[in-house]
Amino acid sequence: MAGSRVGDDRRTGAGGRPGSRAAAELGPVAWSRLEALQDEGQSLWDRFDTEVRQREWHPFVPADPGQVIEALLPLRAPGVRFLEWGSAMGVITIIADLLGFEAYGIEIDADLVAVARRLAERFESRARFAAGSFLPQGYVFRPRRRDRRMGTIGQGASGYVELRHPLEDFDVVFGYPWGGEEPVMHDVMRVHGGRGARFLMHGASGVEVYVGGRLQDPR
Repeated sequence: MAGSRVGDDRRTGAGGRPGSRAAAELGPVAWSRLEALQDEGQSLWDRFDTEVRQREWHPFVPADPGQVIEALLPLRAPGVRFLEWGSAMGVITIIADLLGFEAYGIEIDADLVAVARRLAERFESRARFAAGSFLPQGYVFRPRRRDRRMGTIGQGASGYVELRHPLEDFDVVFGYPWGGEEPVMHDVMRVHGGRGARFLMHGASGVEVYVGGRLQDPR
């Protein structure tokens, strides 16, 4: 199982903007592309919210791209491989690609994967997307408490097969959890994540960075 959009039913908006420091660091051309992508993502979300979410429940809620950009900027380096869990329409994964990461996304909703691939093509992005679950094949959640509910939504084959990379191959993993799904995400990283990999979790207070299960000091 996996959520098609890992996040609870809260609107963060798809058009958040990082500060001037990020724009200055990226330069006008790169920043212009990121702004255009965020605007397109907002338009796609508005249409999806009207045509789908207001008619029937759907788990997709967009992350705040401005906060994600701020979190990703200091992690950029040649050859760094990025993965988004629950990549939906692909905005965050494409942002990672435009920032210089080797970017991949896993999404359980095949229709959203198709949207993400079209969006990547429009922005000449090399981001790759797979339809499936973010849970590695054979993964079993073994919580310390008796409650074994995973909190994930949807079922599907593991997306890593299509990506041709196991979770341990990724240097940076981003997830936006539903309330209660955080233990599962941390456990997946503990069991299958690469040594030294950074796990970025989008929550109510922003994007937190974990390494080896430990929250990193943002300073």
